[in-house]
Amino acid sequence: MGASGSGKSTLCHVLVDRLRRDGVAVAHVPQSPDEALDPLRSLAFHWRQAERALGLAPDSDRRAELLRALGLDGGGLQVRPWAWSRGMQQRFVVAMALLARPAVLILDEPTSALDPIIAATTLDLIEAHLDGTATTLVLVTHDLGLAAARAHRILVMDDGRLVEQADTAVLLAQPRNAAAQALVAHRSWAAAPC
Repeated sequence: MGASGSGKSTLCHVLVDRLRRDGVAVAHVPQSPDEALDPLRSLAFHWRQAERALGLAPDSDRRAELLRALGLDGGGLQVRPWAWSRGMQQRFVVAMALLARPAVLILDEPTSALDPIIAATTLDLIEAHLDGTATTLVLVTHDLGLAAARAHRILVMDDGRLVEQADTAVLLAQPRNAAAQALVAHRSWAAAPC
């Protein structure tokens, strides 16, 4: 985590490239569904393309299970992305990322376009789906409330560098670096619903 412009997304892209080069199955969900979805193509097209890219045969049961797990079982896929809310689009992109059963799932600012209640619900759905799997979830965020509620360990970025890392409880109680201290000093994050 870190302030906007601290280098979080850049580090995220480097991590994705490195893991893929090392043969680790990694899926990346960008900050905005606009980065992943073509507004001129149906959601069904996107799903078929994801299956094809992963070398997976079409499987309506797998699709239904993933969409249900992310609270999207009521939406038809014959529509274009703009027919769904931003929250639904973001959950759809997460569902496509989970198709690969990645060892690492990186969510880059997954809740930045969502209101706090939808953000919390979305993360609950993702965590419930991943429960019992070996998938590591990496959240990239500037939202300390989100990190405090969801992360076991926090890494703080500042000016393109990793400046501090610790277990969440330790970092929140005793931040050592000035950037981490500045993040923790604003106690309004503690009331966030995420």
